[in-house]
Amino acid sequence: MANEVLSALDAARTQWYHFTAIIIAGMGFFTDAYDLFCISLVTKMLGRIYYHVEGAKSPGTLPPHVSAAVNGVALVGTLTGQLFFGWLGDKLGRKKVYGVTLILMVLCSICSGLSFGHDSKAVMATLCFFRFWLGFGIGGDYPLSATIMSEYSNKKTRGAFIAAVFAMQGLGILAGGAFAIVLSFLFEVKFEAPAYEVDPIGSTVPQADYLWRIVLMAGAFPAALTYYWRLKMPETARYTALVAQNLEQAATDMSKVLKVDIEAVPQNSTETSKYGLFSKQFLLRHGLHLLGTTSTWFLLDIAFYSQNLFQKDIFSAIGWIPPAKTMNAIGEVYKIARAQTLIALCSTVPGYWFTVAFIDKMGRFAIQLMGFFFMTVFMFALAIPYHYWTNKDHLMGFVVLYSLTFFFSNFGPNATTFVVPAEIFPARFRSTCHGISAASGKLGAIVGAFGFLYLAQNQDKSKADAGFPAGIGVKNSLLVLGGINLLGVIFTFLVPESKGKSLEEMSGESNEENN
Repeated sequence: MANEVLSALDAARTQWYHFTAIIIAGMGFFTDAYDLFCISLVTKMLGRIYYHVEGAKSPGTLPPHVSAAVNGVALVGTLTGQLFFGWLGDKLGRKKVYGVTLILMVLCSICSGLSFGHDSKAVMATLCFFRFWLGFGIGGDYPLSATIMSEYSNKKTRGAFIAAVFAMQGLGILAGGAFAIVLSFLFEVKFEAPAYEVDPIGSTVPQADYLWRIVLMAGAFPAALTYYWRLKMPETARYTALVAQNLEQAATDMSKVLKVDIEAVPQNSTETSKYGLFSKQFLLRHGLHLLGTTSTWFLLDIAFYSQNLFQKDIFSAIGWIPPAKTMNAIGEVYKIARAQTLIALCSTVPGYWFTVAFIDKMGRFAIQLMGFFFMTVFMFALAIPYHYWTNKDHLMGFVVLYSLTFFFSNFGPNATTFVVPAEIFPARFRSTCHGISAASGKLGAIVGAFGFLYLAQNQDKSKADAGFPAGIGVKNSLLVLGGINLLGVIFTFLVPESKGKSLEEMSGESNEENN
């Protein structure tokens, strides 16, 4: 019986291989976070290098459509990859497509830094091309890594293991920030340059073109190191037993890596008349669950990505980053990286690991509800007295509240929306449903990234960034985000609690097996 193989997995003690699997699976998220973090560091430099306007009072900036493309194209690629590789992971097996996503990530990270051409159009077009395919590879890692980790784990610590894979994003953010700080510091020491207001041309040294390229390429190497181990991972026992219907192979594979005593049972097909994806029976059993996972991830990512993308503008507004004309190109990268890394270190990264520590104690539902609730509270606390916070005497209060919204997004829905879809759907749809949920999230990220790039602009057209129309301002943008987080609280009630339950119990497969 498949139940015997799966029960042995659920009861298996935590072993070294579980931690190895976290590192192997998590490196995709390391690269994902590194890339998304670093592109926000170098966009200002790209504007200075490729969009300098002779005689302008301020340094060149990316035109709105170019900025939207550079920031958004990887998100579009990620969404596509989540759907495609999610479906492929259920059709061909998790292992068969797992190495492909990593190769795509590594090659396209390197190629992003090699974007060729001497004029702005050529460089931006090739950068966007490679960033789309980088996103495509990253997208595949979402459903595959989550599904593999959930299917390897025992039921007692499954939430923490899946959350730990996702928490590798935090390490990617810190690595990206630290690498950009060190590299920009070394470049600034080696290639001294005056501020833009002193010498507009001389403030951007020719070597600055190497800096952004090196920063983007470096994210590929940690991921490349794990490629060999990805190929060595066996297919998960749950896929082999429940989807491929090969119980003997499932028992053999798991005995090798997890040191669990599973008897190699004779092949005995358990094929029954099983319902299909989006069939009436699927919608009756899992329709509301899928609506819950897609809607909450969609709402969360609108808020999460819009915050990330105008983070550097908030830092400028509260005085952490001086006006662009008072810095040179390399110095600006250093200051933006330092400010963002400080926020990450104090709020973003701890939030991930709080989830790892508490998810199997508090449960997914409680953490997600709490996270959305506090994000709503802190967003409104920032927005309603916004003009109070912009006063120089109150800047630190603003930063503390802003950091708390990041903390509770990561000790909250940013982690749980990743964990839950890997636990509550049947094995034959698990990767696909996780991919659909994740793609819904990335759709929210695109809304946040593109929409708030315009919405957060000053209501006075003359004070808006060059090339942008007037927006609704930062205050009103924060009010809208508060409302979106409040919707997240409501839709969380559609998501079931999976703490302490086996995957088959959650998905209803144990009933199918017994019928």
